[in-house]
Amino acid sequence: MTNAERAAAGCAPLAVDDRLVAAAQLHSEDMAANDYMDHTSLDGRSPWDRAKAQGYPNPGAENVAKGYRTAEDVVRAWMDSPGHRANILSCDLREIGVGHADGAWTQLFGWG
Repeated sequence: MTNAERAAAGCAPLAVDDRLVAAAQLHSEDMAANDYMDHTSLDGRSPWDRAKAQGYPNPGAENVAKGYRTAEDVVRAWMDSPGHRANILSCDLREIGVGHADGAWTQLFGWG
């Protein structure tokens, strides 16, 4: 759905990067296990810290959400939020990793 939204806006599709996937998945698991939703992990790490810890050198943006059952529902919610929408539709961002655990979602974007 994210790439479909980007295509409709004239942006190139995002390529999946395994390092961003790992960082996003770990953050989603942490949010689910510890019942919170934030860009900053409970240990104080930022999205950039988490991406770099997985070896990704140039992270760009992050979307997080909690309480959505499906990818369609969470992307729809992000598209209805100006800041999240801006991340999804930023044509300068080139790569993505997505994580999901028990209703906690993370999209981590990179410049490529």
